[in-house]
Amino acid sequence: MGILDFLSGQFIDVIHWTDDTRDTMVWRFEREGHEIKYGAKLTVREGQAAVFVHEGQLADVFMPGLYMLETNNMPIMTTLQHWDHGFRSPFKSEIYFVSTRRFTDLKWGTKNPIMLRDPEFGPVRLRAFGTYTVKVADPGLFIKEIVGTDGEFTMDEISFQIRNIIVQEFSRVLAQASMPVLDMAANTQDLGRLVAEAISQTIAGYGVTLPELYVENISLPPAVEQALDERTSRGVVGNLEQHFRYKAAQSLDNPNSGVGQAMGMGMGAGLGMQMGGAMAGAPGPWGSPAAAPPPPPVEHVWHLAKDGQTSGPYSKADMGRMTTDGSVTRESWVWTQGQDGWKKAEDVPELAQLFTVMPPPPPAG
Repeated sequence: MGILDFLSGQFIDVIHWTDDTRDTMVWRFEREGHEIKYGAKLTVREGQAAVFVHEGQLADVFMPGLYMLETNNMPIMTTLQHWDHGFRSPFKSEIYFVSTRRFTDLKWGTKNPIMLRDPEFGPVRLRAFGTYTVKVADPGLFIKEIVGTDGEFTMDEISFQIRNIIVQEFSRVLAQASMPVLDMAANTQDLGRLVAEAISQTIAGYGVTLPELYVENISLPPAVEQALDERTSRGVVGNLEQHFRYKAAQSLDNPNSGVGQAMGMGMGAGLGMQMGGAMAGAPGPWGSPAAAPPPPPVEHVWHLAKDGQTSGPYSKADMGRMTTDGSVTRESWVWTQGQDGWKKAEDVPELAQLFTVMPPPPPAG
């Protein structure tokens, strides 16, 4: 082996990078003395870019492809070195491989609540979180502004700064949008797009871009969410008075159940409270409250039992009409609130008179 062959073997003639990680953004091709053979082969794969730094100055950026490092395809390097086409000596440069693929499933979220003025609820505190993707758009600018001389730059080294920018712009976008809290869940896609557009100019100065930004959830404090759930429950129930009447009628169908007894006690207690409130609010002599007139008597309503089925409730007027048409007879089983079990209609004084006032059978013709 000649001396020239030995010396030429000391220089790099194949330059490439295969990334075996998922978070490396920049990797410096290491070579003691950074000596690169003139005419060496440079392989830049898809999703990569190669940045040449010569004597501390950015020289060339190579996009995916196979290159022979010669003066005819390195015009900037040629200018820096003052080479002519006959120069064949090795040169010393640093080569940084930059990953230009998308870095996905990166998390962002608000550490502290965002204070907003909601048109319906007033001042509220919101928290939000989501995901985003990052892609190096300008490898040369990214090297100059962010990486510097770091030989192995990972996504973790810049993700914290990007998350801070996202949270800051997210707060500003929400404040300017004046969007009701209840409408935010239906507009998370638009919110993500607005935030991505708002921060695009800032991160463009780093040489990166955010192709995607997603708002996965916007939440209220637990106490506010509980109050909102209670408000929703009231809306589902609807008219409370009608709901109460419906539940009371259900309990009356089964008077011996605990629910029916509780309803009866509750109705009595509610009536007593109403009477007490009316008496307390009415003026009387010597400046003391006067007793209000008693409430009108509560008309009984009746339930019928026939063939193991119950029907009702029926008013006394209804029962009178039913005795006339024969639907209710003396032997019919009836029950009303406060009555001790089912009784025959003729054994209930209030109903027995319905049969006594009935006209006698018509005379035979």
